Amino acid sequence: MNRLIMTVGKTHSGKTTFANELESVFQEAVVIDQDNHAEFINSHYKKLLPIEGPNTLKFSITNTIFEYAALQSNFHIILSNSNLNKSGRTNVLRYFHEKGFKSIVVYFNLTIEILRARVEQTQRSKAIFKSASSFVEVLERQGKLGEIPPSKDEANYLF
Repeated sequence: MNRLIMTVGKTHSGKTTFANELESVFQEAVVIDQDNHAEFINSHYKKLLPIEGPNTLKFSITNTIFEYAALQSNFHIILSNSNLNKSGRTNVLRYFHEKGFKSIVVYFNLTIEILRARVEQTQRSKAIFKSASSFVEVLERQGKLGEIPPSKDEANYLF
């Protein structure tokens, strides 16, 4: 039985650290992280980025990797990106449920004070940015989105 493990939370809440640590001890798993796709695009295909609106190229790459992993491998998939948008999160979960996956959502709900301190001290690469200039700006944008935390009815398991 394959599983989708989805991390949900704002920037610098620990999603990628958790996902990478889980992958290191759970050899039958693979991390799919949109930050890696954004960095690849920004390094090699910056001219193809949309000037305004969502980064549809990044979403296309991620969806291709999702589908390949779901259909062509037996790996458990660890999806590491914010997933703060309920409709987007629901669509991803539905896709994997239809493929017979069990889902686990891990929600990282840190206080804004902790997150602000983390982003102000971060040494992470900014090569993932399309339009933001800092992780502080990303955190501020995420705060304005009206995040809907995951609920028990979205996944098989919620932590």
